[in-house]
Amino acid sequence: MAGLVVLAGAMAAAQAAAAQTASTGGATNGASPVAASGAGQTPAAQATTANPIRMEAPTRDPHTPGYVAATELPDGAVPAADADGNFILGPTHTPAPEMAAGDATPHGTVVEFTMSSADSKYYPGIAREKGTFGTPDPENPAKLIVTTSHPAPYTRRVAVYVPNAYVPGTAAPFIVGADGPDRMLFTALDALIAEHKLPAIVAISIGNGSGDAQGSERGLEYDTMSGKYAEFVENEVLPRVEAEAKVKLTHDPDGRATTGGSSGGSCALIMAWYHPEWYHRVLTYSGTYINQQWPWNPETPQGAWGFHAHLIPESAKKPIRLWMEVGDHDLYLPNILRDGMHDWVLANERMAAVLAAKGYHYQFVFAENAGHVDRSVRAQTLPEALEWVWRGYSKH
Repeated sequence: MAGLVVLAGAMAAAQAAAAQTASTGGATNGASPVAASGAGQTPAAQATTANPIRMEAPTRDPHTPGYVAATELPDGAVPAADADGNFILGPTHTPAPEMAAGDATPHGTVVEFTMSSADSKYYPGIAREKGTFGTPDPENPAKLIVTTSHPAPYTRRVAVYVPNAYVPGTAAPFIVGADGPDRMLFTALDALIAEHKLPAIVAISIGNGSGDAQGSERGLEYDTMSGKYAEFVENEVLPRVEAEAKVKLTHDPDGRATTGGSSGGSCALIMAWYHPEWYHRVLTYSGTYINQQWPWNPETPQGAWGFHAHLIPESAKKPIRLWMEVGDHDLYLPNILRDGMHDWVLANERMAAVLAAKGYHYQFVFAENAGHVDRSVRAQTLPEALEWVWRGYSKH
């Protein structure tokens, strides 16, 4: 694991690059450093502090010492759909031709329905009070105390893309996506299926239960290190999909994929990691492979940072194929926690390092001139990413 020792130097470099921004007060999101840190407040008051210190993300250099060695592509190019390893995208992000599918392309049908928290055995619903966040535990800087999260109802939208080529009654391969509906995914699938670059894949785009990060329903669903969200999808969402969209979904894990951006990305890997008997293929943009799990769990105290710190290096290799992207302006210390586990670029770099060391099939893209879950990068890379993720699939 010498590569991860070197990666610690990359963290120090990123912190130094952001220091000037923080010292000017421009990273406090409108609050003074004292007010944002909750200095002088009681623990209860600190737990409701709004506008926590937020570091402006520095521009990371893909050649930073300690980052994984990567192939630098010509500006505007994307990796080959059959290539494993690490790649650097140049600063120009032109949409792939497949993202402009014309009228001549056969279009799939999108069926939408809603799901209520009142009907869920897995997620009855929570929400964090507006304008509040939390405060670090004085005994554990990696643990956030949130006192303003309470039960709350939600309604989520689910959009199901059924390709034009789907044959009724046959078991279809499918991809489950977070933060839906995802129209960009549907557009890419229209073109790729028509070009016979992908099989007739059903896409299930599931809306989150609202909010974001610690104390929210979305955070509970996406950032929790367990099999619970995959179990919710398997037992509550997929049966509704089959009934509402009149499709049959495969039980073959090689014909099942997950995808998402940010916490939706880490959720995509969490689903496959805890239930590899259900999912073998994962596609993530700006994956939140950092410490954002709440409530804190002593069994996984680092949240999704634990993937590259312990879980992947110390576990037997799983039958998972993973495509990942991160931007050079991706998130850096976006909240009040200062635990050394909140740099999205470093987290994804560490993921690439441990996946390579363990012999996984993966493709990692470092995008220049790109922010968090950058829409232009996604429009440029999604068709190739989907091709790569589904490479080797054959319907039994």
